[in-house]
Amino acid sequence: CRDARTGAHGSPVRIVIAPPASVRLLLCTEPADMLKGFDGLSAIAVAHLGEEPTSGHYFIFRNRRGDRLKILYWDGDGMAVWYKRLERGTFRLPAMPPGPRPTRLELSSTQLVALLEGLDLKSVRRTRRYRLRDPAA
Repeated sequence: CRDARTGAHGSPVRIVIAPPASVRLLLCTEPADMLKGFDGLSAIAVAHLGEEPTSGHYFIFRNRRGDRLKILYWDGDGMAVWYKRLERGTFRLPAMPPGPRPTRLELSSTQLVALLEGLDLKSVRRTRRYRLRDPAA
């Protein structure tokens, strides 16, 4: 019998969260109570993030200690919550912009993967790259 946490060759199985490019990843910068479920996290999404929970976007919440993370999202026919508790260490959030603390930060899918993999997003720097200007702006 195989351990449920290992694959066919004994390597650890990792669940990959891969949101489509059209989905926004919104990180709540205020600590959240990890006892909250679907309704409580949905209320935070509306009150603190100003977004409708059924929008299809991912809403990311971290507890005060920083060792737990929940992601709330609408998957088309219902709400879903992904939850991770670290046995050691903390989730390191990106650096906050100067000035008043925002209630939310928008992450890229790369930043979300880095956060979940244990990288300190405050010390990671993006190299300068060419970007097309947004025609709507």
